[in-house]
Amino acid sequence: QVQVVESGGGLVQAGGSLRLSCAVSGSIFDYMAWYRQAPGKQRELVAGIGRGGSRDYADSVKGRFTISRDYAKNTVYLQMNSLKPEDTAVYYCDARNLGGRDYWGQGTQVTVSS
Repeated sequence: QVQVVESGGGLVQAGGSLRLSCAVSGSIFDYMAWYRQAPGKQRELVAGIGRGGSRDYADSVKGRFTISRDYAKNTVYLQMNSLKPEDTAVYYCDARNLGGRDYWGQGTQVTVSS
């Protein structure tokens, strides 16, 4: 059974930093990513990382966020620096297995105050 467990969200002032973690168990995952969804908006890709280490970033977070992956622990991290109020959202971890199936975490709230 696949489990996706996120942690690390919280409240931070603008300009601050947070680090999100997502630990996944139960399968081998090809692609792991972070998405976010703000109230009244669609869920959007924030950052993703493939098994080979290739990375994708939304334009809005380039230069501020860094995604990394610990293959031994099957864990993906999102280091978020220089946070802005518009980064406020629920952040979701997505793990895609070799068969292309997506597994989602329950979400973690990130709130950035101005």
